[in-house]
Amino acid sequence: MFHHTHPYSPFIPENATKLIVGTLPPPRFTSRELREGDVDFCYGSRDGLLWQVIDRVFDLDLSFETTEEAVKERKQFLRNKGIGICDTVESCRREKIDASDLGMQEVELRDLISILKRHEKIDTLLFTGGNSKNGPEFFFRRHLKEYGLSLKVVSNQVPRVHQFVLDGRAINTVSLTAPSGSANRAIGSMQLYKDLKKQNPEFNTIDFRVLQYRQFLEN
Repeated sequence: MFHHTHPYSPFIPENATKLIVGTLPPPRFTSRELREGDVDFCYGSRDGLLWQVIDRVFDLDLSFETTEEAVKERKQFLRNKGIGICDTVESCRREKIDASDLGMQEVELRDLISILKRHEKIDTLLFTGGNSKNGPEFFFRRHLKEYGLSLKVVSNQVPRVHQFVLDGRAINTVSLTAPSGSANRAIGSMQLYKDLKKQNPEFNTIDFRVLQYRQFLEN
């Protein structure tokens, strides 16, 4: 079985108030077989949409290439905006070498609670996906149980918002629509997307993510 380990340590600036939380980059980032257009950093897959969405929200004109400059651009943005990235999964095993969350076995989680205790300014976790099996929220809920904690509903409208209290400190979680092509079908079935598409036939799934992510990244 392929041992899929996370190739990047958490990137959390000292001023971070928000934390982007996913699972793992594709296996090629672990085996160091990056493709042209990949960025050697968190969410750097050329097939992923997170940095495309962020680029549009903040009008950054980021580079999408396998260069150190592209990595520096992303790190500087995160420092400037007080945003960190720390995925839930440290490692897993895979029978099939792909990026499927459902294919993860023998999952070892990162201790996000300990990380949050060290970074006391963080008040919001931005999950790059909902509570489907082996998604970031799914694993975080499991992790919370180890500490006797749980999520309470703040808003059940998509994107769903929850909250938990850590040492007297309220921390919100937001379950954003996943920045992957596999989530496009789910977006297409949402009434809000249908309504916006009806108003503007050129409106697409990336536009939808930009609208959704903007309200939680900018505030």
